[in-house]
Amino acid sequence: MPTVDETLTPQEVVNQLDKYIVGQEEAKKCVALALRDRIRRRKLPPEIAEEINPKNIIMIGPTGVGKTEIARRIAKLTAAPFIKIEATKFTEVGYVGRDVESIIRDLTELSIRMVKAERIKGQKERAEEMAEERVIDALLALRNDRDYEKTASPQVDVVWPEASTPSPSRGRTREKLKEKLRKGELDDRFIEIEVEESSVPLEVASVGGMEGLGIDLKDLFGNFFPPRQKRKRVKVKDAREILFNQEAQKLVDLEEITTEAIRRVEETGIVFIDEIDKVATPSGGEAHGPDVSRGGVQRDLLPIVEGTTVLTKHGAVRTNHILFIAAGAFSHSKPSDLLPELQGRFPIRVELSSLSQNHLYRILVEPFNSLMKQYQALLRTEEVELDFTADGLKEIAQISYQLNQKLENIGARRLHTVMEKVLQEISFRASELKGQKMVIDAPYVTERLKDIVKDEDVSRYVL
Repeated sequence: MPTVDETLTPQEVVNQLDKYIVGQEEAKKCVALALRDRIRRRKLPPEIAEEINPKNIIMIGPTGVGKTEIARRIAKLTAAPFIKIEATKFTEVGYVGRDVESIIRDLTELSIRMVKAERIKGQKERAEEMAEERVIDALLALRNDRDYEKTASPQVDVVWPEASTPSPSRGRTREKLKEKLRKGELDDRFIEIEVEESSVPLEVASVGGMEGLGIDLKDLFGNFFPPRQKRKRVKVKDAREILFNQEAQKLVDLEEITTEAIRRVEETGIVFIDEIDKVATPSGGEAHGPDVSRGGVQRDLLPIVEGTTVLTKHGAVRTNHILFIAAGAFSHSKPSDLLPELQGRFPIRVELSSLSQNHLYRILVEPFNSLMKQYQALLRTEEVELDFTADGLKEIAQISYQLNQKLENIGARRLHTVMEKVLQEISFRASELKGQKMVIDAPYVTERLKDIVKDEDVSRYVL
């Protein structure tokens, strides 16, 4: 079976990104080509494929123009393990804080969860059937319970077989119970089931340095204190979920899941490093004070991006073919301020443009998950219909653009603050406006924002 992204051409990738991101065509093309090269590499003989490095990308542009969204959508589109990290959260070895190798460990954990969820989904029907049978067994066990009369729910009418009832009759009773169970008629009945309970005597705290060795103390102590079985009295609807998880765990091969997850990390993993400009040293000088470790973070990142082997508790993970996408505003530094060796590991550089007033208007209207559609869907749950006119949306875009020019330029994120202010009163009074249609036009937008837009001091803090 081909992987999810093998049928995607670069143009199809761009078309998919266009559904969520306005503009930034150059950046979309770059990531589309990087993905396509991965597909091409997988079709090559192993000896050649091993020598082909991923086309790592640096995205340069102000906040709120779509850098993170492009990377996140690409990962979702290709079902690839994806992690977003901020470069400023890490310190060089020897300082208190997270080391860069934890990026790969976190990515591996995420990949394992992804693969495990896929495998469980594939066994869903079988696991549900097995859980159902165990619930029915527990329900029938109540027949012999002396305390049954105290525990049974009087609202649920269940036909119970007598001890002398022939086997076919008991079979019919199971079918009746199964039918009632599927209809939800037994959801509030209490039954007893066996659940696993951790037998580790104390909560084990994480110890600094152990993570770097790929050691998990909880798992270590768990081997000495295996989980024990405990009978628990729960409602049927809760028991079904607990038993489904238990049965699903039995049906999947954890070793096979781990192997596949590591393979995906190594072959299709994507790491998005945000705020890379914050660890650059402006003008080539050494940083001092609290930023002394910035150059060290770059030096520690270098082998990860270049290709190394990171030890995790699930095994060794090679980073040679993980795709790294770095991003930063570079308002106080330049990409050339990064270590030359690190620069060389990001051969593709693309500059994302600031958003114009027209871009902001299109962001409100065009994307599949646009703000306009989100607010309409939210208030529709309260039976309030929002009707945005074209001039109303253009007014929101114009005010957002002006505020970005006058205050800090935060790109499309400004639309969130402006839209929230415009619709605050309607959202607050939604229960009173049930069944009504509210028109959001230019005069309404102007009226809602006039005082804030006029007073720059107020808008600086409110918007």
